[in-house]
Amino acid sequence: MTLAIPDFAQASVLVAGDIMLDRYWTGQTGRISPEAPVPVVRIAGVEDRPGGAGTVAVNLASLGVSTDLVAVTGDDEAAVSLERLLGARGIRSEFVTAADLPTITKLRVLSRNQQLIRLDFEEPMNATGVGPGLRDAMERYLDTVGALILSDYGKGALEEVSTMISAARHAGVPVLVDPKGSDFSRYHGATVVTPNLAEFEAVVGPCPDERTLIERARRLCADLDLGHLLITRSEKGMTLVSADGQLVHLPAEAREVFDVTGAGDTVIAVTGAGLALGLPAGEAAALANLAAGIVVGRLGVASVTQGELRHALHQAGKGGRSVVDEDELLALISESRLRGERVVMTNGCFDILHAGHVTYLEEAKALGNRLVVAVNDDESTRRLKGPDRPVNSLEDRMLVLAGMASVDWVVPFCDDTPEALICRVLPDVLVKGADYKPDQIAGGECVRNNGGEVRVLSFREGRSTSAIIERLRG
Repeated sequence: MTLAIPDFAQASVLVAGDIMLDRYWTGQTGRISPEAPVPVVRIAGVEDRPGGAGTVAVNLASLGVSTDLVAVTGDDEAAVSLERLLGARGIRSEFVTAADLPTITKLRVLSRNQQLIRLDFEEPMNATGVGPGLRDAMERYLDTVGALILSDYGKGALEEVSTMISAARHAGVPVLVDPKGSDFSRYHGATVVTPNLAEFEAVVGPCPDERTLIERARRLCADLDLGHLLITRSEKGMTLVSADGQLVHLPAEAREVFDVTGAGDTVIAVTGAGLALGLPAGEAAALANLAAGIVVGRLGVASVTQGELRHALHQAGKGGRSVVDEDELLALISESRLRGERVVMTNGCFDILHAGHVTYLEEAKALGNRLVVAVNDDESTRRLKGPDRPVNSLEDRMLVLAGMASVDWVVPFCDDTPEALICRVLPDVLVKGADYKPDQIAGGECVRNNGGEVRVLSFREGRSTSAIIERLRG
């Protein structure tokens, strides 16, 4: 399978299901209450995040997908907070209001990165009549979306799930379900159902080996008229079993696993976005697996961007070094700084790479942890060096640089100077050769104003691209 990152901005996806507000109160604790043997937490921060179906919607929006969400909430402050948080992400929300129910809220109190207690504010939705309202709201979107994702947390909003699936199928819209419970018959006719291994085994029984898992998955697809089962299996990756006999196993992409929270939401979001774009289920699942490998390497519920996916795909094929565009580079640097890494940046044409370049780039890399090399495109090189340059194309120059042990990321730019790019990247160290003075270096002022430093390194005597060209000309 040849994998490419599509333009997710062309996709439109509707999310429907159980939504909740995840609320985090954080602070310091240094004493025990005199009233009871419990820690006293001095609250210093409050953060609200969309949870449940809201997390799926946030994952979609992070990719650039046009995202709508319909859900059931109460008529309260938590619903207002959810609407605001979703709107800030560009997500259009429509809430079916159950005035006699609270918006499901999960309040976590944390201190020193430890959760001390969780307080749940919710009432059962059974027999409240919210199901038909959510179904009706969902149906109004079916003519305008490319996929429907049903996020089932067992809270009761999806009591009409069977009817919703039928309506989506009738409209020709792929429908994906994140399931709950031990009875999957209510998801009859869905395009994709995405259980984790424990959820799958709760329905079909223990699967001690691959053969059993695949046989039971195929039987479940046939019994429930499912298009595909996408089973997430932690360190064993993901397995896609399809009604047409297709079997795809995707090994885990994560190098380090810090937190699996929300990984299932990422998987169904990316898979849904892929199907909305018309991708085959295998390709959509492979993209989802790539995204899951990113989010489990972070603490807390996370989402991925299109640039991060492109970078991860580059890394898979380039051993961790890559030619990137500007957006990818910014995403990579953001992650690098979270790890406490020091970013060094330089630029040039690098037309014919020689020993002087090699030494220079090695010295630059020694000033930090990551080295970014910005390269003039062909047009800007001609403007700077003359009509006979460059000797080598931009693609070739970047590929050679990306193969060097000292270089982490190579990015092109089209202006005469990389000042605009440097002022966006804001490296910790900006480096140029000795033919420049520090106050002449493009982007230097931005770097210094941000607390970084500008360094000048010497070139090896007698080593230059121009000298090489002259020798070749004889």
